[in-house]
Amino acid sequence: MKSKIIGTGSYLPKKILTNEDFEKMVDTSDEWITTRTGIKERRIAEDNQPTSDLALRAAEAAIKDAKISSSDIDCIIVATITPDMSFPSIACILQDKLQTQNCMAYDFNATCSGFIYGLMMANTFIKTGEAKCVLVIAADKLSSIVDYTDRNTCVLFGDGAGAAILVPAEGNEGVLSVYIGSDGSKAELLKRHGGNTRQPYNKMEHTDFRNQYIYMDGKAIFKHAVQRMTSSLSAALEKAGKQLSDLNMIIPHQANLRIIEMVKEYAKLKDDQVYVCLPKIGNTSASTIPIALDEALKTGKLKKGDLIGLTAFGGGLTFGSAIIQM
Repeated sequence: MKSKIIGTGSYLPKKILTNEDFEKMVDTSDEWITTRTGIKERRIAEDNQPTSDLALRAAEAAIKDAKISSSDIDCIIVATITPDMSFPSIACILQDKLQTQNCMAYDFNATCSGFIYGLMMANTFIKTGEAKCVLVIAADKLSSIVDYTDRNTCVLFGDGAGAAILVPAEGNEGVLSVYIGSDGSKAELLKRHGGNTRQPYNKMEHTDFRNQYIYMDGKAIFKHAVQRMTSSLSAALEKAGKQLSDLNMIIPHQANLRIIEMVKEYAKLKDDQVYVCLPKIGNTSASTIPIALDEALKTGKLKKGDLIGLTAFGGGLTFGSAIIQM
């Protein structure tokens, strides 16, 4: 037995932060940002809009798309690095708001690879019979942990959420394989250091305030991202018994257009076989893939029967890929 996706949903806040807006905030320009990242704008949540609100909107859209009732869901998994609070989890908040019954619910942190990790968990629960209908959500309000005086990072990130509903599959369709991995030896390359047990708030000095924000060694992350995304895609294809030439489309994590271009060259695919929504949403962490997946399905770019590859990379370091027959 394997799982299949029967519904997707996504949500992006209304507020748009453009490259021209950043020209008024930091020493940068539209040309500098576009050339180095491919990003033109990103969505920003309101101050009173926590991550769970974004997740709820995406979840409701996925439930509607799947044509099911929220009471059918018996497992909620949320990938996030910006939970509303340390506890309770966003998943438990959603369990209450969606009024699901007898439902296991939990959050986890796999950074930008979170949706791929969530697919692995959902697929395993369904294969083993522990769950019959799993809601996988990736959601983050990265604007809450971005330093808007650091031009190297603040231009990259946006807010958003994406979701998918998975149920048992019959026949050829479904999640054919998922491959995930990690490399903790490179953890210092991308991190948010302050605010937890290593540096709790009550022990912080004023000079440590920047540790509340995202830190990234951009050059090093770029190199590892390309290497891990391509190698994990190959591993997932091997597990599925498929070749790169079998793929109709790849949906990569939307972090940087140059990374996406290198993944496209590796896979030897045409422009229309690699789905890109990065220019208008920026890097929304784990939610970039389900947002792009939802958009590709709703616009008809993806069709029933298509074989797709999802591939991601993030802090941890984490990485992973999935092969899905739609």
